[in-house]
Amino acid sequence: MTTSEALEHHGALSYLEERGRYGGILGWIFSTDHKRIGILYLVSTLFFFFVGMSLGFLMRLQMLSPHGELFKNADYYNALFTLHGVVMVFLFIIPAIPGSLGNFFMPIMIGAKDVAFPRLNLLSWWLYVMGAVIALASLFGSGLPDTGWTFYAPYSLRTHADVPMAVFGVFVLGFSSILTGINFITTMHRMRAPGMGWFKMPLFPWALYATSWVQVLATPVLGITMLLIFVERIFHVGIFNPAMGGDPLLYQHLFWMYSHPAVYIMILPAMGLISEMIPTFAHRTIFGYGAIVWSSMGIALLGSLVWAHHMFTSGLSDAAATVFSLLTFLVAVPSAIKVFNWTATLYKGSIALEPPMLYALSFIFLFSVGGLTGLILGALALNVMLHDTYFVVAHFHYVIFGGAAFAFFGALHYWLPKMFGRMYNRSAAYIGWALLFTGFNLLYFTMFVLGVMGMPRRYAFYLPRFQTSHVIATVGSWIMIAGILVVFTNLIVSVFKGEKAGENPWGGVTLEWQIPSPPPTENFLEPPTIPEKAYDFEGAFAS
Repeated sequence: MTTSEALEHHGALSYLEERGRYGGILGWIFSTDHKRIGILYLVSTLFFFFVGMSLGFLMRLQMLSPHGELFKNADYYNALFTLHGVVMVFLFIIPAIPGSLGNFFMPIMIGAKDVAFPRLNLLSWWLYVMGAVIALASLFGSGLPDTGWTFYAPYSLRTHADVPMAVFGVFVLGFSSILTGINFITTMHRMRAPGMGWFKMPLFPWALYATSWVQVLATPVLGITMLLIFVERIFHVGIFNPAMGGDPLLYQHLFWMYSHPAVYIMILPAMGLISEMIPTFAHRTIFGYGAIVWSSMGIALLGSLVWAHHMFTSGLSDAAATVFSLLTFLVAVPSAIKVFNWTATLYKGSIALEPPMLYALSFIFLFSVGGLTGLILGALALNVMLHDTYFVVAHFHYVIFGGAAFAFFGALHYWLPKMFGRMYNRSAAYIGWALLFTGFNLLYFTMFVLGVMGMPRRYAFYLPRFQTSHVIATVGSWIMIAGILVVFTNLIVSVFKGEKAGENPWGGVTLEWQIPSPPPTENFLEPPTIPEKAYDFEGAFAS
């Protein structure tokens, strides 16, 4: 009897066919199955991604001419980039990989039937949705949002926008992130399959483990900061407002104490995805498994110590600026270790350029560009010249979009056949990747040039000498959006009409590839036992 026949014989249903107390949509939003919650996160975060993308599209249309194509009032452009930042950072890129793919695959990859706290897991998704609704509702309240996604004081204290409700929404989103982190840490500590020691875990769970500690330890700093903004706005207590004896630099310190580690909440899970895809399509075990594990923990630690490199032009002492500049250079070391190990894994590999592999290779290139330009911004003298220019915008998007989002899109192509048991159209996947990669570089590399030329960011209007570069960047955005539409049209159609996928279309070696597609309700009929020699230190099956 095959595995699939055995599952059917024992009455184990696909998570898509699961029936609990409720049916229909209620059966989803009240389900405690980690796979269903992962899909709820996937749908939610992708919805907000398309909202944020639409706002970015309008921003680029505005910049087609020096005097603005859409809005003659800069307040509307301020609202656009504020909404774009809030949606993309807090509602898409931070929760996307841990919430969707982490929830769906991490328990399976460590041999567990669910996460440690299933109801807490569902609560984290509810809090995410409630926080999103509160934050977005506030942005359309008493005035146009104009603070940027950072809610910098004193802007957030003087604006007519409904800042108290906005920061409360971010506060609720923070609780969602913390609960997810606690759940993942507990699951990996307590629910690994018998025989799966720490150094037999696949690298994606390891990346989530490092990320979860950052979520648990750093997110409360953001919550406290948002509460202080709330208190100052409501009760007029002088905390950050200099007109009332407060210190706006205190806000920047508190905000970046969370928000720079948040960059690693965004990128560490993406690195874990790349560490799964590269060995699969190179048909080799990962090079330097232990080094990748410890570099993840090193990034989580060092990434929490470099927050003030966002503040080199704010009046820091020379000694403090020098220390934070040095730490910024040091945090590049564990990231470079990962890039070296990925490229070493490719050496003499039998490389299959399937769509997920193209995204993984794109990640290595784009993230390397983002990382190297980050070192430029970490140098004190260059930072003074480039601070608050389009160079910073380009660097950020190469790291976060070119890094985390490309890895996320690649992982969707990698694991969608396992999630839904359907295969997408490969030709359409190649076309979508080519358009996305070309448009991305045309858009954001042009911003590096604009930054060096002196174009400041967050300006609705600009001098005529910048127009040619802005037109090139805007055309690049159109190509990139066309690629995104091709990619997701292909993936969505495949979920409903794609050809059936086998259990292991890519030849993967981790546990999720040893069960049917899509996975049964509790993942395994019996908890899998990992034989002593089933995994070697490189994290792949030895036989």
